[in-house]
Amino acid sequence: MKYDLGLDLLLQLDNEVFPMENGYWTKIEAKTVISNEHIPHGIKYSLTLHNPNNIRVLGYDNAHAIKPKKKKYGAKRLVWDHKHKKKIVEVYEFESAAQLLEDFWNDVESFLTNKR
Repeated sequence: MKYDLGLDLLLQLDNEVFPMENGYWTKIEAKTVISNEHIPHGIKYSLTLHNPNNIRVLGYDNAHAIKPKKKKYGAKRLVWDHKHKKKIVEVYEFESAAQLLEDFWNDVESFLTNKR
């Protein structure tokens, strides 16, 4: 099996909290699990950004399924990988642990820049 630096970094960050000067803070949780139909990549994760009132305002996770948008026709598909932006939940296409970290930190930066 090929060594995956991004995965190693993500797993090392498990349970890390990063406080920020503006009162916001992030938390990363990541563990390997046995691959299954819901977690084919074998990584259970939660990366979150919280405001100074400890309310999650951004999050990437696969801890639970999200309901697909209602369509008149079509099969129902439960999606596990997703992101939360305030109260909106969107599908997240997991590519790699490194991409997950990059996407999360880019969204954190964007959120903090545009929150005003």
